Amino acid sequence: MTVREHTEEIEERVLSPFAALSKNSRRVKEEDACDLRTNYQQDRDRIVHSKSFRRLKRKTQMFIAPEGDHYRTRLTHTLEVSQIARTISRALRLNEDLTEAIALGHDLGHTPFGHAGESALDEICPSGFKHFEQSLRVVDKLEKEGQGLNLTEEVRDGIVNHTNGDAFTIEGKIVKLADVIAFLNHDIDDAVRAGVLKEEDIPENIVKALGKTKSLRINKLVYSIVENSKDSRLLMNKSVDDAFNELNKFMFKNIYLNINIQTDKRKIPEFITKLYCHFKDFSEKLPDDMFKIVEEDGIDRAVCDYIAGMTDNFAIEIFKELFVPRSKWV
Repeated sequence: MTVREHTEEIEERVLSPFAALSKNSRRVKEEDACDLRTNYQQDRDRIVHSKSFRRLKRKTQMFIAPEGDHYRTRLTHTLEVSQIARTISRALRLNEDLTEAIALGHDLGHTPFGHAGESALDEICPSGFKHFEQSLRVVDKLEKEGQGLNLTEEVRDGIVNHTNGDAFTIEGKIVKLADVIAFLNHDIDDAVRAGVLKEEDIPENIVKALGKTKSLRINKLVYSIVENSKDSRLLMNKSVDDAFNELNKFMFKNIYLNINIQTDKRKIPEFITKLYCHFKDFSEKLPDDMFKIVEEDGIDRAVCDYIAGMTDNFAIEIFKELFVPRSKWV
């Protein structure tokens, strides 16, 4: 018996009957099984070693190119989602490896400048743009010089359904919930750090139900899910669920959609549009690995893929190089 087969045997014996067993997983393209790792463990490792995962460290979470080492980036957000999702999955005796793989891959297709960049690309790209669809495209086609990562169907499904869809595994549903728990709480933390929000601004009924600190709120939400979930349904008790939904509305009204706070984000549509139009008009300036995308999917798709893959810093540098005049003597 190989190490992988022994792990699969343990899964079958120990995990909940509602867990997704790695021995039942299937890949888009069949390949020989690894002797050491299950399919979900392989998927996790493929994601962690991908170029798109490394680029997350320089992509916006909430504040664009923030100064200071303690603000979240798309990478730290991903790690926090993974930690919360794994905690829930472990407590419910579900497949932690599958949960972790989905969590680590869920935002691989995010644009520079966060949701502002996503909205800008959605406006200009003829086929539209959604970061969760792009995350699936990254793992299916763009990684490994166009070969893709050949992930399992369960991981692919969890990635593409982490925002608006309904994953067919409970592990995928956990990541979707953990994503919201993570960003609401760490965005409060960053907003307080930036001086645009005070902890005392959070309505008293939310504080009473969830707690007054990030740690207390996350603990309360996770504990409620673990205590109240039944079979394949993820549930919270009513008071916690109501407060969670109210916190979501509070953050959208006071932070995410507050124009006075999100001033820099108003610059993003023009910024993205200029880059898009330039590379569409001068396609020969695209990187070599984009030419195959041009041939197969058209110039618009290739330009969209290229811009979506940029980090904040790289996009700003490219923009300066193309549109900001510089003295040749400097």
